[in-house]
Amino acid sequence: MAAGLALSIGSTGLAQSAGPPFTVAETGKGFYRLSEAVKAIGGNNGTIVIATGAYGDCAVQTAGRITYKAAVAGKSILDGGICEGKAALVLRGKAATIDGIIFQNQRVPDGNGAGIRIEKGDLYISNALFRNSEQGILSADDPSAEIVIDRSTFQRLGRCDRGLSCAHSIYIGDFGSLKVTNSRFEKGNGGHYVKSRAGRATITGNSFDDTQGRATNYMIDLPAGATGVISNNVFVQGQNKENYSAFIAVAAEGRNHSSAGLNIHSNSASLAKGVSRNTFFVADWSNEQLRIANNNLGRGLTRYERR
Repeated sequence: MAAGLALSIGSTGLAQSAGPPFTVAETGKGFYRLSEAVKAIGGNNGTIVIATGAYGDCAVQTAGRITYKAAVAGKSILDGGICEGKAALVLRGKAATIDGIIFQNQRVPDGNGAGIRIEKGDLYISNALFRNSEQGILSADDPSAEIVIDRSTFQRLGRCDRGLSCAHSIYIGDFGSLKVTNSRFEKGNGGHYVKSRAGRATITGNSFDDTQGRATNYMIDLPAGATGVISNNVFVQGQNKENYSAFIAVAAEGRNHSSAGLNIHSNSASLAKGVSRNTFFVADWSNEQLRIANNNLGRGLTRYERR
């Protein structure tokens, strides 16, 4: 479950292509800068194939529908490059698709350095790895758009230091919907693993392994409320927590969206070996009727608390 091909990648010492590393598949034209390949597609639909190797590059997409695809899944790395002081990829076109790419080492002065900053449009991610950055994915607001993440890994992300607002493995603003499936979250460095203000959330078939987390918070935080489903996930809470009071939090910062009928079922949740404390599986500020059933809860966990 939730391992993903990208999880097996352990080294950045990859032989790089002798030619241009970024190729627009539809024309066969190669570019030495990712931004030039994006510019060549413009407002059209296109695919940029990224050659094997690690590249300290970045790009801003302002139009079109672009697929960013590794030539060999798990062998193309965007390493440390930042555009607009935000992320390796800053996206505000119609749509973007990410396939098989590693994002790592993104850091910026305001503490929100991300692999991807999605500001507008749909985003589809599969078989990707986000690691060793301040955030994996950070979004603005676009209630008309959706974000879909499948078979991807998020590790050593997040932070709560320097007196700055916390960063998270994933932080989604007020999008129409967020869907996260078959993915893995582990070794967080602070903040939440998934924080989403989207009105609808589907989070299924994932693993949240917090055993090596440091100063982390909730596994899933829906701070503005949400409908949808959280099911068939495996959660393990570690010892080193900034806040261990719940695994899943609903509407902790307001009730911008209805949470009525949010269905939390068929999950497994436990404390890591050697951790002894009492906590709650779901903490709820919504004052609405949630559906919480058939979850396998380990010692020290209580199913629900209204706050």
